[in-house]
Amino acid sequence: MSSGAAFFDLDRTLLKGPSGPAINEAVAEAGLTGGRRLPGEALLFGIYNFMGETLPSMALTRSLVLMARGWSGAVVRQAGKAAAERLEPLISPYARPLLDDHRRAGHTVVMATTTPYDLVAPLAERLGFDDVIATRYAERDGVYTGRLVDGFVWGRGKLAAVRRWARQAGVALDASFAYTDSVYDLPLLSAVGHPHAVNPDFRLLPLAVLQRWPVLHLDVPPGVPKVLGKEPLDLVRLLVQPQLLPFVRFDIGDLGHIPEHGPAVLVANHRSYFDVVALGLTVLRTGRPIRYLGKKEVFDAPVIGPMATAMGGIRVERGSGSDQPLREAARALEAGELVGIQPQGTIPRGRDFFDPVLRGRTGAARLAALSGAPVIPIGLWGTEAVWPRSSRVPNVTNVVHPPTVRTRVGRPVRLELADAEADTERIMADIVDLLPPEARVPRERTAEEIARALPAGHGEEAVATNGETSAPAGPRRRRAATRSV
Repeated sequence: MSSGAAFFDLDRTLLKGPSGPAINEAVAEAGLTGGRRLPGEALLFGIYNFMGETLPSMALTRSLVLMARGWSGAVVRQAGKAAAERLEPLISPYARPLLDDHRRAGHTVVMATTTPYDLVAPLAERLGFDDVIATRYAERDGVYTGRLVDGFVWGRGKLAAVRRWARQAGVALDASFAYTDSVYDLPLLSAVGHPHAVNPDFRLLPLAVLQRWPVLHLDVPPGVPKVLGKEPLDLVRLLVQPQLLPFVRFDIGDLGHIPEHGPAVLVANHRSYFDVVALGLTVLRTGRPIRYLGKKEVFDAPVIGPMATAMGGIRVERGSGSDQPLREAARALEAGELVGIQPQGTIPRGRDFFDPVLRGRTGAARLAALSGAPVIPIGLWGTEAVWPRSSRVPNVTNVVHPPTVRTRVGRPVRLELADAEADTERIMADIVDLLPPEARVPRERTAEEIARALPAGHGEEAVATNGETSAPAGPRRRRAATRSV
């Protein structure tokens, strides 16, 4: 026996929704239906997209073999190629990385779907599947006969088809994986060693929870839950509105450099624990979620940690030497996400907080080289007035004269992608260019200012040198920190 296989359902699993609309359009364009449409077709697909499979919808699907009697198999296969072009962009963003994970593990990846074989085989080929288990229409002399080969691949029929395939391929089901959204695939899920409920319908979800099967949503990062199609960041977008934060004013510049679609690495300077709110409000105005890389202390915190994970945050353990955070970030970028990084790693302390030269770690530059995604700089200013480093909580009482937080988004950084340290200097310099002029002018700082830039309980460091104020920032050091996120 082999090391196992991974069986993937198509509709509402690999795809974000049903395949039917795209397939029906391709079949109609091929001239096979004579322009006829099923009564209430749009409504049927809408119900399917919301609820998943139902007995009436699958009975209708089962009857389509009779409708196809007399169709040319060659024309249907050509329609399948046209359908694949429409369906490929609808693949859930985290489906491809999951397929790659199984390939690297040595598993055979198989599409297992009720949809007719001739209509989905071209899509499976585009996605690099090793094989396809699907409903096959019988054919004689190049024409469909109105009968099925080996039965209808649905419910127990799908399990029977998978078992036949496994026997022929020498694959052990108890070493295999299955991914599906439908309660009617319970026979298959129960037969494999590693069942997964993907975007489960309302009937499968409670059963999966009771069985302790993993519940996934391939349109969001691993660990991000969804309820009624919404993830936690959607709730945050509704709740965290500027008008609901009367203790701060926001001056958010033009967002045109953040791409409407596709991956990008968003890099910003680090001035306060309030930065995440300012960045979130800025980016969420584009209608897109952002996945942050954050230090492990945030993810280990009792309440904030699970929230950070639920919003797709990526845990970074500084000093560990592990590239796992960058791999997870690259995975998110491959899925077309926005990834947020603050290259300084932590808020500069004391005198360093006022240095007009920003020094960053190389993680963002290395991620850009790894993924090919553009790096978009964002300049933050004023967040420390809301939540200074010296305070354990933000100041939410200043509603009479609230401070202003300023964010500016710049053009993509011009990177060489050959020297991470040099590229990091370019990234940090572009961030500095987005800050107000006062950020670039060295001046002496008072002990009080320095104390506010130190962690709570460390104010004595501000007067460690006989109470003297700090000197202006020194000359720029030419190299960024290396090998760290």
